[in-house]
Amino acid sequence: MRVRSAEFVAGAARLSQLPRTSLPEIALAGRSNVGKSSLINRLVGVRKLARTSNTPGKTRQLNFYRVNRAWHFVDLPGYGYAAGPEAERGGWRSLVEPYLSSRPQLAGVAALVDARIGPTELDRMLFDWLAARGLPWAVILSKIDKVSGNALTRTLKDTRAVLGTEVPLLGCSVQTGRGLAEVERWVSERLAAFSDGRYRAAGWQIHPLSEKET
Repeated sequence: MRVRSAEFVAGAARLSQLPRTSLPEIALAGRSNVGKSSLINRLVGVRKLARTSNTPGKTRQLNFYRVNRAWHFVDLPGYGYAAGPEAERGGWRSLVEPYLSSRPQLAGVAALVDARIGPTELDRMLFDWLAARGLPWAVILSKIDKVSGNALTRTLKDTRAVLGTEVPLLGCSVQTGRGLAEVERWVSERLAAFSDGRYRAAGWQIHPLSEKET
């Protein structure tokens, strides 16, 4: 996955603010502070492109980053944070679920799980939700440099038991670079699957980026 350019395109706090584009999208989901923004920055090679924060739940919109003027990373709001009013905690359901359910150019969803913790109840709810809708998705254990080899082996085993054998399970560290090649390969495979027509059977199309598209 060679990255020649990467740029912030838009932040959408409402469905009406989603970018008007038919470019394929790879969405990253997960609990607050699981490392979605950091992973995007590492994959595209731009240190501060995606904003990171030590305050859980600070990002409450869908952030779109255009890569090589050909596709998007979409950083979804984190779930499971304690701060903020109830209405904001419910924003995931009112914004993210409709996006994931109806966005025709969605090529794949990466569900990030903190390797130090393993899948939480909220993570398992996300897994069930994605599986029920037949979306192409994978689980990525983040921060694997923070756990010992034995602990990581247990987390991988426990997570695989939850997922079954069909869903890709990866692990990576943005600090050491371990596992990033496998993540890049999964992203490339999802984009290729979208582009080569496997999704067009469902009426999905992609077109070259026009000047009117944001």
